[in-house]
Amino acid sequence: MKMCSHDADHEKYADVNWDELEFGVVPTDYMYTMKCSKGDEFSQGHLTPYGNIELSPSAGVLNYGQGLFEGLKANRTEDGRFLLFRPEENALRMKMGAERMCMPSPSPQQFLDAVKQTVLANKRWVPPTGKGTLYLRPLLIGSGSVLGLGPAPEYTFLIFASPVGSYHKGRAALNLYVEDKLHRATPGGTGGVKSITNYSPVYLAQKQARAKGFSDVLFLDSLTGKNIEEITACNVFILKGNVISTPTIHGTVLPGITRKSIIDIARDFGYQVEERVIPVEDLLEADEAFCTGTAVVVTPIGAVTYQDKRVEYKTGKGALSHKLYETITGIQTGRLEDKKGWTMEIN
Repeated sequence: MKMCSHDADHEKYADVNWDELEFGVVPTDYMYTMKCSKGDEFSQGHLTPYGNIELSPSAGVLNYGQGLFEGLKANRTEDGRFLLFRPEENALRMKMGAERMCMPSPSPQQFLDAVKQTVLANKRWVPPTGKGTLYLRPLLIGSGSVLGLGPAPEYTFLIFASPVGSYHKGRAALNLYVEDKLHRATPGGTGGVKSITNYSPVYLAQKQARAKGFSDVLFLDSLTGKNIEEITACNVFILKGNVISTPTIHGTVLPGITRKSIIDIARDFGYQVEERVIPVEDLLEADEAFCTGTAVVVTPIGAVTYQDKRVEYKTGKGALSHKLYETITGIQTGRLEDKKGWTMEIN
């Protein structure tokens, strides 16, 4: 029996209005799970239908926040292939985070195999090119039961997936508030790894800023309160003349994979890139500012407010952030040649 094109399309894509896709949870078909006891190594994992998981009320993750997450995306190319972007970097970052949080972690190869299996099992949920991406969320949690303060006796690695549109609707330029009272990370803390404990503490600052009409918050360092560090969930860059600067990685700033890639692309464009301590005054005097991350990709910063001072920056098609966005998304979607070996095809 010959399949008509309409049926073929139904097989190829899930029933989603791709034009209305936002950045939120859309339940897909399958998730990946792998377990490990303390002191052991992760072995065979498996795909299961997407659904709720069972946890003891005394699970380490629920009581003491012993958990990490990652974020990466699968893109559909114009010719129907599936591409991941530098997934081995996510695997290595999870391994680094697991050491900090006293957890065993999957090997980089196990991580990559699990990601690939999750994408292929949910391939009809990968949006058409230009409509969005399949966001993958690997989690590593202390799932074992524990009451005394200490590492859990069992760990679960799982990956779920959701098709997403852009993180900031229409990629509008951000209007940021520089937070000078609440802090995101402290030296010696966990700001440099993707611990789940880093994220909900930013909600208060974010909520207060949004109530005043800002789109997000830029945090300052907790030691001096004078230097910019990170936005709630992405890295920050400034441009002055031909010099691009981004806060240095020293334990309080997350080593973003998009950040690392943008540094390389900008250098290829002929810009000088510095990783350094950036006083808030340098931000206020910059020609342009933007943020980078898996979710936000490269998003322009339109304005920043610090205490009673507001400054605006160059945005739009002539801005460097637009050129960087077009380049990195071109590589991620296979529209531009990947000369750096950053993309991994899944088949």
